[in-house]
Amino acid sequence: MAARMMQRRTVIIVGLAAALSLLSATGRGAESLTTIPMVQKETATYYVQGAIGGYGDVELMVDTGAGYTTINEETLAVLLEAGEAVYVKKLTGVLADGSRKTLPVYRLRRLVLGNQCVLRDVEAAVLPRRTRLILGLSALEKAAPFVFSTRPPRLSLTNCGVWPAAGQRARLQSTPS
Repeated sequence: MAARMMQRRTVIIVGLAAALSLLSATGRGAESLTTIPMVQKETATYYVQGAIGGYGDVELMVDTGAGYTTINEETLAVLLEAGEAVYVKKLTGVLADGSRKTLPVYRLRRLVLGNQCVLRDVEAAVLPRRTRLILGLSALEKAAPFVFSTRPPRLSLTNCGVWPAAGQRARLQSTPS
């Protein structure tokens, strides 16, 4: 029981230290943080809801160990047709299974996390077929400093652009900005 109390105190202290660090690093108060709820689907796997300009609503697995945000070939095809993705370069990377793969990287004009955090010009590696979409550091660094919290599960972000009112969203999702 004493060990459990000590563990709880440690979690609280670490959480407070992270929040204070975030606030001092930004020089801003809590009112400048944008909080995006996450959903835990598997052990230690968290997802956020979002939208990609020119594609629509998406679910992204949050992976702070991934250098790049990823989309799949199916998503890319829709984005290219809508004029919302631009080729940037080829990237040779190491995948989670240890294999090396060369992937194309595209710049997405607009990625929205939750309903309120707009990130522009996010580089995304393109994975084959219909693989799941991953929110990696190429997007998260645009909203840095950020805090990934598991209790409660949420992302706290700074440097977010503003997502327009609901009536304007459908128009923005289907046309270039």
